[in-house]
Amino acid sequence: MKHYSKELKAKVIRLHLQEGRSQKSLEEEYNIGRGAIYHWLKSYNKECQTNPEKATEKQDYTDYLVLKKEIEELRKENAFLKKRRHSSL
Repeated sequence: MKHYSKELKAKVIRLHLQEGRSQKSLEEEYNIGRGAIYHWLKSYNKECQTNPEKATEKQDYTDYLVLKKEIEELRKENAFLKKRRHSSL
C-alpha cells in the first residue's frame, strides 16, 4: 500500500471540497490509487463531526465553492445582459 503525505491528503481534500474537483480527476493528476480519495474524504468527514476546527474548515470550503459558482453565474448573466443591451442600441 502506497503512503501519501498529510500535506497531499489535505491539498486533495481542499481541491475536492473548495474547488469542486472530481475524485477521478484528482486521482489521475496526482497518481493516487483508486478509492484513496474516497477514504480520505470519509475520514475527514468523520473528523469534522468531532473536531470543531475541522468542521469550520469544511464549512469554509463549502461556502467558498458556493460563492465561486454564484460569481460565475453572475458574470455569465452580466455578459448576456451587456450583449442584449448592445444589440438593442
